[in-house]
Amino acid sequence: MKTIRLVYPQWQGGDIARWIPEVSDPAVAARGYVLGAQLLQFLAPQSGQETYTVPVDVAPGERVVTDGVLDRDAIVRQTEAALAILRAANPDRVVTLGGECSTSVVPFTYMAHRYGGDVAMVWIDAHPDITLPGDPYAGYHAMAVTACMGMGDKKITSALPAAIPAERIMIVGLRDWERDDIRLRQQQLGIAHLAPEDVVDGSDALTDWLRRCGASKVVVHFDMDVLDPSEIIAAVGVVPGGMKMAGVVRLINDIAREKDLVALTVAEPMPRTAMRLQAMLAGLPLMK
Repeated sequence: MKTIRLVYPQWQGGDIARWIPEVSDPAVAARGYVLGAQLLQFLAPQSGQETYTVPVDVAPGERVVTDGVLDRDAIVRQTEAALAILRAANPDRVVTLGGECSTSVVPFTYMAHRYGGDVAMVWIDAHPDITLPGDPYAGYHAMAVTACMGMGDKKITSALPAAIPAERIMIVGLRDWERDDIRLRQQQLGIAHLAPEDVVDGSDALTDWLRRCGASKVVVHFDMDVLDPSEIIAAVGVVPGGMKMAGVVRLINDIAREKDLVALTVAEPMPRTAMRLQAMLAGLPLMK
């Protein structure tokens, strides 16, 4: 079984600078996901897996909303680049190090196609990520689950190789819907979820669902804002009452024991302290 590592430093899906007040330059804050992906690759065990990096545009410029999606055209280009890498590498499994949440969309839909739809998706996240173009927030990272379902901007979704149906999606750690209409949309779409307290003492509620879902393989998204900020602040989101790091690791290992884990994404790293140190170093003499 061939497993590859995909470093995917996509940042354009987030509109998050206002939530990173400790970084004074909004352009630097917006691109914090790039440094976050690089740090994940540096920190992750060096397993010898073939590693590929998705080329991402980091040039400064105006950010534009097109058809309800911020930086839509850059996202389309990077989606196509990530798909080209996967098609050329032809992996059986993929580990993705993001980047914002939408970095799961390409590898997960690729694996859904690769295995003929025999795939369930576990989305470990504080948020449901089911917004759509035209909603008040235009960031594509909040549209990642609906994109995996084949819903959303047609220029993006038409490039994706498959779609994952709602009945094979479980969101775990959900505690922040942000708006009442998003809670209603989740109900209308029929997407199941578990709150942090549902898995704090064990994984039974999730593994029971996995046994019922009808798929033999699973893809897992780990958004770092699911973590409890009282333990660590590793992402943009800081809503209290999240999952502990040990609990997330236990949960993902339990998933892998229950089903064939064919894709794992770690996403949304926002290295606030590292960004401040980077700015400090840039201000020193002899550094440039």
